[in-house]
Amino acid sequence: MQKLLARQALLFFSISQVWAQTGPALTSPNTYTFTKGLVALTGSRYGREAIYTDPLAYQLYAGNVQTPKEGSVFGRDDQGREIKWIAVEADSLNRIRLRGNNRGNGGAPAGPGVVAGSLRGGIGGGGGYTYLTYPASREQVALLTIKGNSNVYVNGELHMGDAYNMGYLHIPIKLRKGLNEFYVRGIMLTATLDFPTKAALLSTDDPTLPSIRLGESNAALQGALVVINTSAKPLTDLQITSKLAGKTQTTALPTILPLSSRKVAFGFDGSGVSEKGAQACEVSLVQKGKVLDAGRISVEAVPPGASYSQTFVSHIDGSLQYYAVTPQSSGNTASSALFLSVHGAGVEASGQARAYKPKDWGNLVAATNRRPRGFNWEDWGRLDALEVLTIAKNQFKPDPQHIYLTGHSMGGHGTWFLGATYPDKWAAIAPCAGYPTLKEYGSADGVIPDSSSNPLEQVLLRSGNQSDVLKLTANYKPLGVYVFHGDADRTVPVTYARQMRKLLGQSQPDLSYYEYPGGSHWFGDHSVDWKPLFDFFKWHQIPVDSAVNAIDFTTANPGISSAYRWASIEQQTQPLLYSRLQLNRQGKAITGTTANVALLKLALNEYGAQTPITITLDGTPAIAYTTASAQDTLFLRRESGRWVQAKQPDAWQKGPHRNGTFKEAFNNRMVFVYGTKGTRDENDWNIQKARYDAETWLYRGNGAIDIIADTDYSPTKYADRGVILFGNATNNSAWQSLLADCPIQVERNQIRAGSQQWQGDDLGTYFVWPIKGSKRASVAVIGGTGLKGMKAASANQYFAGASGFPDFMIFGLDMVRDGSKGVRMAGFYTNNWELTPEHFVVNGQMSGSK
Repeated sequence: MQKLLARQALLFFSISQVWAQTGPALTSPNTYTFTKGLVALTGSRYGREAIYTDPLAYQLYAGNVQTPKEGSVFGRDDQGREIKWIAVEADSLNRIRLRGNNRGNGGAPAGPGVVAGSLRGGIGGGGGYTYLTYPASREQVALLTIKGNSNVYVNGELHMGDAYNMGYLHIPIKLRKGLNEFYVRGIMLTATLDFPTKAALLSTDDPTLPSIRLGESNAALQGALVVINTSAKPLTDLQITSKLAGKTQTTALPTILPLSSRKVAFGFDGSGVSEKGAQACEVSLVQKGKVLDAGRISVEAVPPGASYSQTFVSHIDGSLQYYAVTPQSSGNTASSALFLSVHGAGVEASGQARAYKPKDWGNLVAATNRRPRGFNWEDWGRLDALEVLTIAKNQFKPDPQHIYLTGHSMGGHGTWFLGATYPDKWAAIAPCAGYPTLKEYGSADGVIPDSSSNPLEQVLLRSGNQSDVLKLTANYKPLGVYVFHGDADRTVPVTYARQMRKLLGQSQPDLSYYEYPGGSHWFGDHSVDWKPLFDFFKWHQIPVDSAVNAIDFTTANPGISSAYRWASIEQQTQPLLYSRLQLNRQGKAITGTTANVALLKLALNEYGAQTPITITLDGTPAIAYTTASAQDTLFLRRESGRWVQAKQPDAWQKGPHRNGTFKEAFNNRMVFVYGTKGTRDENDWNIQKARYDAETWLYRGNGAIDIIADTDYSPTKYADRGVILFGNATNNSAWQSLLADCPIQVERNQIRAGSQQWQGDDLGTYFVWPIKGSKRASVAVIGGTGLKGMKAASANQYFAGASGFPDFMIFGLDMVRDGSKGVRMAGFYTNNWELTPEHFVVNGQMSGSK
């Protein structure tokens, strides 16, 4: 199994860096390698927050960036020192980087380091850019491959970067005749240009593949590959033909946008394979009978009983994902257990599963987090884990009382997080070498601030409360918790394990703790496959609901986690502040206390039909109720300090099915809808931003997105699918059908939010709104009042795992320079999706005034 990596490898580089290349070096007939550049430590700050600051991006968006030259001054840092562009050259490995004593910027260190990631941002610290150039003799298409960067501006257009040096992000770009400029966020990187001779390419270096399981059918397997459109026209009528061991299958593909990439699923037939080991599968990209490109992939065939991978179609975006299994060794699967294992950063689920020897009493399943680094098991990584858990339950039908959770490193964090978020899903959890919360775990993304005295920053920080495991530790009480950590771990220090031992020591009734003497971060497969850990699991089981009469449950967001057993927090009084239930069920009475709960749901199926019960909460008068059926459910609403019986709310209202925050819309097989009704520059930004977000989703989430023009969107055709709308009401014709009743309206040169109104072309926004007619899907808006404001919305910090975004935020281009000072308004809707002053902040004031 791949060795688990250091903490900065757990998270994305956002100590961004930048350089320059004054001329490419020809290394093969169709490849140029950049060997020279300029670098400036500009102080860009990106992290796991809604706010980012980037002085160079600000200059690009404002249209006043000066062409870099060696020795020219970019600006000044926090200490007033000049930031200069410094010439750099590639080393023997073609890495462009600062070396020796060349620190620049008045002697400020040039190398990477931990950045605080302050909400306030500002110039200085944090990272820089590399400036590269390429003189083209004619207009032409190229494939840009950069490793070690967070993103890149190609002649002003923003594209995704390869922060983890994976090497499989090949971006089709259109070079203009003459000088082409590349502002690369990153200061230690390699960069090449390849010049394709085909209109479409089949990339085979980033496949998603299942195993061929000998002894099974294998006739209808699915894999996924990346198709790259290097032409200026959409690619339609595409097919992939696969040939494996004499068996052929053909699969129709979706449309691929011009100058873009998409990972597409295809079928293959492995029934002709009879021997274990790597099997060559030929794949061809075909259009109307013509082969556009071809390649070969290797599919692993495994014998019965061996660990294997299996693919599935994700409900998140409709893409093909995979999970890995180490199957139970015993043939007697009655009352088997299920172990869900979540991997560390840089580790594939397949390697995670192979680290475990087969158990004779259960199956082990490893989810993927969508990528080896993905989303830190939060956001879409969390959803991936839940999808795989559901699939595994359906596939293996384990004893529902014997479900267990474990993981290593980043997966140790995933274990802490998933265990606290869904405490009723596990009999016991076992975090190995894990850190509990990203708010305390330093990384290149920056430590997430813990608090702020600024009301607007408080709203933004509150949006990430669901990730703060330390505030959810009461949820562990029903679980067995086994903490396992090497005492010589330098990647995730053992102090994190000791922190949790101390924190849980007096409150956790079932805690086991072991430090492995001399254990580093990874000291062999027994770093995860530890017999005492599984022995601990063996004597734990999930009690049935009828046996659970005491509930102590905390959540920050009912849309992520709302229920424990027979009680559910349906709505909050204050959005995304912590809500808590402490309830006791005794005889025919339910008593207890609540905090920040507006609507409570109680499942009463344990009482049977026509049973009189009383509910007494928070010391208010008791509620008498007689159950209507053996499956009855009671809703209670808090009104004027009292609890009263209520009806089930309409699906339009907020609830566990759809509770808001901007990121919620990136689900339900989301579709990207770009505007085409604006100026040429506006329309270009709309589609470029959609393409950039799709590139990011592919890189971070192994995903695939349907991208369509506004004129092709139909609420009927895309019913119950999440929508990401790029643009505004003036330039995106889908606005009217999706957002006509929204209290936030964005037009050219104007934005309104309830009684608030701002003018100008430099305002940007992110906000969410429920889609009318759907009980679950939402639309997220990414746009602005003009080109400057739209560009201010370019950064997609929402794809960083655990980054917190409220329901809506409105900001100016000055946010890119000044941080939270540039945010005009941020906050949350009410449970009825209304804007009220108590739930939002304007210019640092809890007020509804202009």
